[in-house]
Amino acid sequence: MRHLLLAILSSLLTANLALATEDPLPSWNDGASKTAILNFVARVTKQGSADFVAPEDRIAVFDHDGTLWPENPVPFEVAFTFDRIKMDAANHPEWKTKQPYKAVLDNDQAALTAQGMKGVLELVTVTHSGMTTDEFTANVREWMKTAKHPRFDRPYTDLAYQPMLEVLRYLREAGFKTFIVSGGTSQFMRVFTNEVYGIPPEQVVGSLYKVKYELRDGKPVLNLLPELTFVDDKDAKPAGIQQLIGRRPLACFGNSDGDWQMLQWTTIDRTPSFGLIVHHTDAEREYAYDAHPKSSGKLIEALKEAPERGWTVVDMKRDWKTIFSEAKK
Repeated sequence: MRHLLLAILSSLLTANLALATEDPLPSWNDGASKTAILNFVARVTKQGSADFVAPEDRIAVFDHDGTLWPENPVPFEVAFTFDRIKMDAANHPEWKTKQPYKAVLDNDQAALTAQGMKGVLELVTVTHSGMTTDEFTANVREWMKTAKHPRFDRPYTDLAYQPMLEVLRYLREAGFKTFIVSGGTSQFMRVFTNEVYGIPPEQVVGSLYKVKYELRDGKPVLNLLPELTFVDDKDAKPAGIQQLIGRRPLACFGNSDGDWQMLQWTTIDRTPSFGLIVHHTDAEREYAYDAHPKSSGKLIEALKEAPERGWTVVDMKRDWKTIFSEAKK
């Protein structure tokens, strides 16, 4: 009996040791970026450490497009917008000759580029308003079932970066609360963020269209109106964090100059704090760009400031063993 108890205790100790030494970031190559993440989490979660931070203050914010999944050849919400325009074109014969709709229907990238952000915003507004929030959610869910990325030929929801999924899980296991703070609309992202990232809808901060309540045939509905009330980009990100989260983040993860002010807000004159930039350097497995992206994600100023601020810059090609998880069968 004694030998049996000793054997059980030995196996339990071995199992616990294996769990304690298990790599929480297996898709990351060993190096400065991985070490910086691990060391930061260890510092702020160790009881008695000078840098210990109480769990309620362990707030981590993540940009979405380009930080948690790709934003090329266009941000995925824009891809959804283009597909909705094509789907609804039969009900709008005037779109065949009217820009920017004609450019989308003709797959004319040059004409669409000439329309600029104003043209894209018009398309987004048309496809994101004039319906209830439930109807919009249903449209996104239906699109997600069949839409595939033009290069990777996989559903968009399969293209979350595996290394960043590990960071999200690792932080939550360490008592962090994880938020998405993105220029994309909250209405679009909240449809899938819980399923893909483990981030519930109430922890998504994004751009917002005006919503109006009404009773329709005796049933309460919320209507999406064609009016943006908040654009969550650049210096609006710290404002959105304060208004909708109410705590200054302890850690910030971004990839572009759209996240520059959010990185500053998180880290300047704050110890401990942590800032990280995903630098797209892998044209073979994903995309390579910084100053000259094909769509969004320009990275110039934040990259230049990173050494001064001590922000970790992830070299995607060097630091990540894999970009995406294996395709689901």
